[in-house]
Amino acid sequence: MNRVWRVAAHDVARVREMSAKLRVSPFLAQVILARGAATTEAGAAFLAKKLTDLHDPETLPGVSQAADRIVAAVQAGRRVTVYGDYDVDGVTSTSLLWHCLQLTGANVDYYIPSRLEEGYGLNCDALRQLHSEDPTRLVVSVDCGITSCKEAAVAKEIGLELIITDHHQFDETLPESTILVHPRLPGSYPFGELCGVGVAFKLAWAICARLGDGKRASPKMREFLLSAIGLAAMGTIADVVPLVDENRILVHFGLASLVERSNPGLKALLRIAGLTDRTSLQAEDVSFALAPRINAAGRLGQARLAVELLTTSDVERANALATYLDELNRNRQTVERRMLKQAKELVAEKPEWEGDRALVLSHPDWHAGVIGIVASRVAEHYQKPTVMIAMNGVHGLAQGSCRSFAGFNLHAGLTACRHLLVSFGGHHAAAGLKIQPDGIDPFRTAFSQFVADNHDVLPGTAEQLVDAEVRLADLTVKSINELELLGPFGAENRRPVFVASHCELAGAPKKMGEGERHLSLQVRHFGVTMRGIAFGKGEWADEIAAVNGPISICFQPTINRFRGRESVEFHLIDWQPTPTAS
Repeated sequence: MNRVWRVAAHDVARVREMSAKLRVSPFLAQVILARGAATTEAGAAFLAKKLTDLHDPETLPGVSQAADRIVAAVQAGRRVTVYGDYDVDGVTSTSLLWHCLQLTGANVDYYIPSRLEEGYGLNCDALRQLHSEDPTRLVVSVDCGITSCKEAAVAKEIGLELIITDHHQFDETLPESTILVHPRLPGSYPFGELCGVGVAFKLAWAICARLGDGKRASPKMREFLLSAIGLAAMGTIADVVPLVDENRILVHFGLASLVERSNPGLKALLRIAGLTDRTSLQAEDVSFALAPRINAAGRLGQARLAVELLTTSDVERANALATYLDELNRNRQTVERRMLKQAKELVAEKPEWEGDRALVLSHPDWHAGVIGIVASRVAEHYQKPTVMIAMNGVHGLAQGSCRSFAGFNLHAGLTACRHLLVSFGGHHAAAGLKIQPDGIDPFRTAFSQFVADNHDVLPGTAEQLVDAEVRLADLTVKSINELELLGPFGAENRRPVFVASHCELAGAPKKMGEGERHLSLQVRHFGVTMRGIAFGKGEWADEIAAVNGPISICFQPTINRFRGRESVEFHLIDWQPTPTAS
């Protein structure tokens, strides 16, 4: 109950025109207009999703040279090692490129650093080890390396051939003496928001073309690319990059591929997540069911098992791995709940932090692999950019994860404080850092001051964009299903949000779930009664019950499917007492 609602104003004539020309309901037309489609042509373009609209991979900076070099290495019989990362983007990137090269008959393997022992990205010891095992090997990084100047210099010094593919923010100085593949490097590539697996998919596409007739892949490799787009969708959703332009196309077709073309590992993952009976998947199924299980392996130091799951052809092994990852995920959830409680206790113990424009929290018992998830929840709860630091890092260093709020550029903030950090990396919305424990207090002061000087959003003033004000009677199963034409939903293409005013409670709000963490309520609006849920907002139950009068609700409608029946419910985002007429 802390956001400022910005409800889109709609011109009735424009809504009617958009509805008639696009042959959609006025309900959907309102949302299309709210998303910035000023003309019917723009609205039609937004609704259209075609594989042929994917950009030519040869225009991606560095991809032509990288594909040429990799194909030459494969044909020469050299070992190719895919050096990945331990999050979902890195795991899917590694698996996708491994599958591509394995199908070409390459001598291919992969290397995933340990999150807890080695940390993120390329590291010198690993490169030296890989070179000592096979001095002729080619190493191709995925989802990491664009800031690894020292590591690239070590590779050059020892004679290890290295190709870097990445999407993260780069510094003024780039790694030297290596091929760099990155969508935001100078060049003609029209879309800079690919994630790591999006870049890996484009590289695989270029490799497949070279092994075909030079422009088109062979039928076998085209089939591979159509299945690989499922891995691309998983990483794209999990890395929370904008679901616009070709990211939206990759996810749209990738979700279908996960249903139609899954390998044994993906089938086992879908089964353990309870999604095998679905004829179609939504982005939220990846965000809340598939990605956490993959992430759990990396967060708890066993990311190689996640790559093995996505690359194995052994059904029995795939089922065993999926079951184990599910157990790891349950363990992660337990650790996460404890850490979130501890974080809130730390804030409560330090009232002087209330005026700080950012939170920098540290604890000796926090798990370095889980702090990122908790930092996201803390940032949302306190409406401030948040850094959470685990004090028990490798070599005496503390390790932190940073999450933004309301568009604050984290990378800029960390860059301004780099003199207080051992290292850092990431992008504007999420980042990681390493710091000496005695540097945490000075960093807290400097980082909070940078946020205060460069970020205008105060707690309680963050905007919640709303597509339209509606009556609950407008929300039918048909109208909500029609909204799926705007999907897939995610960053910068969020699921539609609506407001309904003057809602009456149709019963006492209830706390539900383990620890009474969630809220369930029923509201009545002009004769229509509807159930809603607010996850992680159990404390709202008492607050709403105490309101003497109607409330206004800000929500996302959903379809509840149970035993063959469908009904409309809503996920409550925010609420406020409805002002009474004076």
